[in-house]
Amino acid sequence: QVQLVESGGGLVQAGGSLRLSCTASGRFFSISVMGWFRQAPGKQRELVARITSAGNTNYAESVKGRFTVSRDSAKNTMYLQMNLLKPEDTAVYYCNADIRPSASLAHYDYWGHGTQVTVSS
Repeated sequence: QVQLVESGGGLVQAGGSLRLSCTASGRFFSISVMGWFRQAPGKQRELVARITSAGNTNYAESVKGRFTVSRDSAKNTMYLQMNLLKPEDTAVYYCNADIRPSASLAHYDYWGHGTQVTVSS
């Protein structure tokens, strides 16, 4: 069974940095797009950053220049380096991946359970 497991969240002061990781485990054929989403209390889940299997990236306007998404395909792992963190970055961060379980199946959308990021002012 495919699972996505996030790690690296925590409490940090404004201006600080955190690095999130997301690793896909289990048996699968391939991973195409991977992304980070976040959801703050009382708000809708929003896209933070996304990276394709070719390494193309896109970011939410609110994090451009501060966050960097990357992936290590050999380790089935995606990272989110978050610098110059602001209190408004406080949210639960979720990993998302488009994964093909086998060569004969289509891609499915998988989600991790989330990791809390709290930025104090």
